[in-house]
Amino acid sequence: MSSATMSAQDAENARINAENERLRRRATTRRRIGLGFSYLALILITILMLFPLLIVLLVSFTPNAITQTWPPKVIPSEFTLDNYIDLFGRLPIGRELLNTIVFAGAVTLISVFFDSLAAYGLSRVDFKGRGILLSVLIATMMIPSMALLIPVYKLLANMGLVNSYLGIIIPRMADVGGIFLLRQFFISIPKDLDNAARIDGAGEFRIFAQIILPNSIPAILTVGMFNFMGNWNDLLWPLIMTSRPETRTITAGLAMLTGHGSSVTPYGVVMAGALISALPLLVVFFFVQKRFVEGIAMTGMK
Repeated sequence: MSSATMSAQDAENARINAENERLRRRATTRRRIGLGFSYLALILITILMLFPLLIVLLVSFTPNAITQTWPPKVIPSEFTLDNYIDLFGRLPIGRELLNTIVFAGAVTLISVFFDSLAAYGLSRVDFKGRGILLSVLIATMMIPSMALLIPVYKLLANMGLVNSYLGIIIPRMADVGGIFLLRQFFISIPKDLDNAARIDGAGEFRIFAQIILPNSIPAILTVGMFNFMGNWNDLLWPLIMTSRPETRTITAGLAMLTGHGSSVTPYGVVMAGALISALPLLVVFFFVQKRFVEGIAMTGMK
């Protein structure tokens, strides 16, 4: 091969390498720009999501006279603890928090247990009519909860369960949404594990307790988190079923702040109560957020 041919080939290789380097730099630049826009979008979304909580925090330390002014001030000119003092003077917050913990915690534990049992039967046990039963359960989700409110209340009132923990807990002891969510997760677990356990002499409940549940922790925590948040923030049902502070939840108590006949709503006091009510949920989510996101991502995968 002549020196002229080698020089031409070297020049071509150098040109190709330079072009590849240019394309690599362009791709890297585009990727960095894309990541920059993604991070910027995430920051903006985070600010938008945290903005209402920030407003609640600021208003809870704002004197009530300032909260009534127009236009409203995002950052108040002065801060006070009077709203929290007034809140504890108006409501038995400690008792209502305890009632809410009992209500939401008991409903979460009981409903997760029953939901997981039902989901196991609908996903791992073959029996006649399983598909029809699942269809009927899903169809019940289309019934408005308001349509069942009066019949359920009258039934519990006839049983003498108004103003009691049992009265607000019993109707929430199972949830079709939780059953469906857990069923979808249980389907993704290989059935070979069940068959191997049956060969070793394990019964259905042992398979459920020792195989299915340990492999379904993310989904169970997800369902539990949904149940806990939903019942913690529930207003209508506790407001109807409880009228005494001994059994009233904190959401029902906060609703009472605007029902004392005053034409001026104590926004600072209400926001102070809302902040106290939200703090336990933030703490719970902080500890289970990793499993919660994992359960959302994995549920329904096969």
